[in-house]
Amino acid sequence: MLHRCAHKRSLISFSFSIPPKRTYKRVMNLFNPRDERGYIPIADHGLIGNLRTAALVSIDGSIESYCIPNFDSPSVFARILDKDKGGHFSIMPKIPFSAKQNYLASSNVLQTKYMNDQGVVSVTDFLPRPRKDSPSSPASLKPLLPWLMRRVECIRGHLPIQIQCAPAFNYAQSPHTTSIVDDDSLPFNIVQKKALFESDDLSLDLRYVVENTGAGAEGSPALPDVVFEFLDLSANGHKGLAVQSDIELSEGQCVTFILRTPPAQAQSQSQKETPAASDSKPEWRLSALSTPRAIDDPLLTKELVGALLHASRATNRYWYEWVSQSTYKGSWKESVLRSALALKLLVYEPTGAVIASPTFSLPEYIGGVRNWDYRYSWIRDSSFTLYALIRLGFTEEANTYLEFIFDRLRNKNPDGSLQIMYTIHGGKDLEEIELKHLDGHKGSRPVRVGNGAADHIQLDIYGELMDCIYLGQKFGKPLAYDDWVLVRELVDYVVTICKDPDLSIWEVRNKKRHFTNSLLLKVMLWVAIDRGIRLSEKRSLPCPNRLKWLAARDELYEEIMAKAWNKDAKYFGQSYEENDVLDSAVLIMPLVFFMHASDPRFVSTLNQIMKTPQKGGLTSNGLVYRYDVRKSNDGVGGEEGTFCLCTLWCIEALTRAGEVDKRLIPKAVNMFEASGAAISRDFLLYLNHVGLCTEEISDAGEALGNAVQGFTHVTLISAAYNLSRTLAKPF
Repeated sequence: MLHRCAHKRSLISFSFSIPPKRTYKRVMNLFNPRDERGYIPIADHGLIGNLRTAALVSIDGSIESYCIPNFDSPSVFARILDKDKGGHFSIMPKIPFSAKQNYLASSNVLQTKYMNDQGVVSVTDFLPRPRKDSPSSPASLKPLLPWLMRRVECIRGHLPIQIQCAPAFNYAQSPHTTSIVDDDSLPFNIVQKKALFESDDLSLDLRYVVENTGAGAEGSPALPDVVFEFLDLSANGHKGLAVQSDIELSEGQCVTFILRTPPAQAQSQSQKETPAASDSKPEWRLSALSTPRAIDDPLLTKELVGALLHASRATNRYWYEWVSQSTYKGSWKESVLRSALALKLLVYEPTGAVIASPTFSLPEYIGGVRNWDYRYSWIRDSSFTLYALIRLGFTEEANTYLEFIFDRLRNKNPDGSLQIMYTIHGGKDLEEIELKHLDGHKGSRPVRVGNGAADHIQLDIYGELMDCIYLGQKFGKPLAYDDWVLVRELVDYVVTICKDPDLSIWEVRNKKRHFTNSLLLKVMLWVAIDRGIRLSEKRSLPCPNRLKWLAARDELYEEIMAKAWNKDAKYFGQSYEENDVLDSAVLIMPLVFFMHASDPRFVSTLNQIMKTPQKGGLTSNGLVYRYDVRKSNDGVGGEEGTFCLCTLWCIEALTRAGEVDKRLIPKAVNMFEASGAAISRDFLLYLNHVGLCTEEISDAGEALGNAVQGFTHVTLISAAYNLSRTLAKPF
């Protein structure tokens, strides 16, 4: 019988604390574990997920953000928001090392490598995904295991590794108990321990599988020895014990750690048989000892661990087959497909909802107050996300999201309106709360969960939604008559609110204004009516109020051109009342076919935006601010960085204007991907080491805001798509 529990020392009777350390220092990507660890920059993270939730993994091997079981559930790990008590699951060498991080090819499986003269260790992180099969396939009965898996393997030489698992339940608010107990999920010939963390509302257990990938070779090492010990972090603010293990890994040795919510207790021993083949979802199967086990609690073996990652029906294959459906053939394919894979991670599969970002309260400015929770489904962001995926050939996501949206249309507010955002389950209650016990990323307070903008009036959402419905039925599932009736009612409602003010796409938190620039209100209302007319005409659908729609659309167009245009400054302003304030959201005008980018009014506006802030523009070092916060009071206060999506809108606007004025095409290319002296203006330079985008970029080039930001990846795909297509045309 094999034992993994090291009888030489007690596992239960003692605990220890970490001695004081110096400030954590990094020199040329060199990490020294003897120094105190501070905050890792927002950009220095990769993202893994399973279409239910997602986890941020830092470049030094720590799970920094992880909510269980869903995107919007309370966090278990939130070290990125409080380095001391936020909670973490770290794996790193005990001696100085350098680190590299990358995704496996065409996959969302993340690999981190630690390198030292003594040896190289890789950590492969993923949340398992079963390969998608037809309903009749036996593989379709395989459950989605809600596990976080971390495979640690020594590639060369030998390295001492330390793992720490320190959960902080319910946003680090709830206490928990920790115990080290026998693991009953192993084959009968293996005895080892697992760590069990129990809070009032959630329990987790940490298990492991050891193996030797070089087994059978002459001189191959023995299996690695793993011993869990208690770790007391109460001095840092933790409300329960953590566990720690020091492991000496030699070449060929491998340990896979599995963190999960333990499944419900098995049924009584009397149930001995597997369900009949006709059952659609069997609940119980026999183990090697004829003991019934739930299918979401299989025996933990090295074969299972390997199969979940690399088998033909497992995680890596799932991502490869999904991204292989792409029809994109243009330039910058690697960045485009990485963006598509990132967007797929934002889909909540059970309902089809698409979240804006899997993180919450990361600052738009270090030390600032603009820290919001983006783990919800904005109609605007989701609509643009589906637009980008449709362009790349991914239509299934569009169909499922439209089902989610039509459910919301069937449950409209009494006045016929929609909320600007919903929970991933379609709920409307997103109460915003400040977590004052958390320090915030690098001291950026307050930390917020929930979103108080949920009840904002942002009328532009109807334009984005109608554009999404229009494209969805064009490239995906045709629109059914009953759904058309819902769409028709929505357009009728839009016609009645054309004169109303709102709080804009940017979710300002003071007065309502007549925001006019494309996404803020008026242009997108025009889009909503225009797409309704197009649907009716192209599908010959009945439209009793067609003449009213036409009149309202044309009246909106004339009104915008008359009231939003600043005749003296020669640009479109932010609002009817403040047309002397620039707002980069106007850049979307040609993207939604409101006007062609070569129109002199739009070209003049574009030229003004591309000036530096000191000259009245919004562009700094090739990056674009959304507006000047010193000139436009949005009710929030504080500063912010340049907005990535605004920069990419600018690139696409230059591209579309360049269809007429060819001199603008090189400018678009230089902003997107430059070389030589122009490298500082290269947007792709600001993608992180694994090709992911945040929301904003500071003047110093530091990534800011929630990560991964879906809207940024959406606009990257759109900009690359149109720029590549334009460059392919003969000049």
